Amino acid sequence: MQTHAHDADAVRLSAFDEPGSPVFSQRRSRERARLLWIDGRFVNDDRQSGCHQLPDRGTGETNSRALEITPAHAVSRCAMGWDGIAVEIVQCVTHDTVEFRSHGRCHLLLVHEEGVRHDGETLVGDLPPSKVRTLRRKLTFVPAGHEYRDWQRPSIPSRITCFYFDPGKMPTHPDANRIAALVPLLHFENNVLWEIATKLTAALGHGGEDERYCEALGVIVGYEVSRLQGHILRREPLARGGLAVWQQRIVIGYIEEHLCEPISLATLATLVRLSSFYFCRAFKQSFGIPPHRYHANRRIERAKALLANPKQSVTEIGLALGFSETSSFSAAFRQTTGITPTEYRRTL
Repeated sequence: MQTHAHDADAVRLSAFDEPGSPVFSQRRSRERARLLWIDGRFVNDDRQSGCHQLPDRGTGETNSRALEITPAHAVSRCAMGWDGIAVEIVQCVTHDTVEFRSHGRCHLLLVHEEGVRHDGETLVGDLPPSKVRTLRRKLTFVPAGHEYRDWQRPSIPSRITCFYFDPGKMPTHPDANRIAALVPLLHFENNVLWEIATKLTAALGHGGEDERYCEALGVIVGYEVSRLQGHILRREPLARGGLAVWQQRIVIGYIEEHLCEPISLATLATLVRLSSFYFCRAFKQSFGIPPHRYHANRRIERAKALLANPKQSVTEIGLALGFSETSSFSAAFRQTTGITPTEYRRTL
């Protein structure tokens, strides 16, 4: 590993993946915050504070801790690290199809500040794949040893803040002392984590001049992840015997993004780490109806919105919502509303 610095007060840059890298092993010193190149090289001799674009390299040399991103030229990357924590900002700079992959030795939290994709899919471990198109405010947590894969064709380029936590040094919330193993979470929402991440991104954008402030934010993110995991593994707190708030957000978000597709009970239960039996009971307790009825109702609500546009025929709307025939769409619509789609359109 090579570490470059003009003098003792200069910004220090190095790679994540080499043994003894200061990102994960060096104790806090009196030096300024260290901006870290993923590959340990400078683009040029400009070593001032701030985030700089990474050199364009092939995926074969991507380090084992950071995300592998293909093609490399499709993104800009910069990172900063402290003892046990590294933070990387990844910004898509083209509308080309991009692939992300990780199977690292660190816990990985991805926070999407911006991003909408025309097409794509995200997979984490054995969780059901997600085809969520609007990525803004979505978070994904990948425990060490779990595989993360994502591909997307962006319509609005993504901006992602990635947190890498050394498993042996990750901050632990007091409520999470009994956790045996962390569980993966895919495209969930958490206002606290998202707001802290955006504050840290803004601070890094100004060169990370207040190192202690940036480090404190990174530690808080670690604590919040640990606390969230504690609630998940203990299945607390449940809302009046139903789903917890975070579980409701994950399930409803998944249903909204897959309205036009059949969704199995097992898929929804797996997303929130519950058995199918317990999930069905908890869902009905939270929403008053079973999951399949909720899904069907949401499809009809979407159909009502589409029927307001006279340029689309009833047949086109039915096909767009996943119905194979106009008759099956009309039957489902009548069962929910008491009238056919055509009759509903006449009332508008």
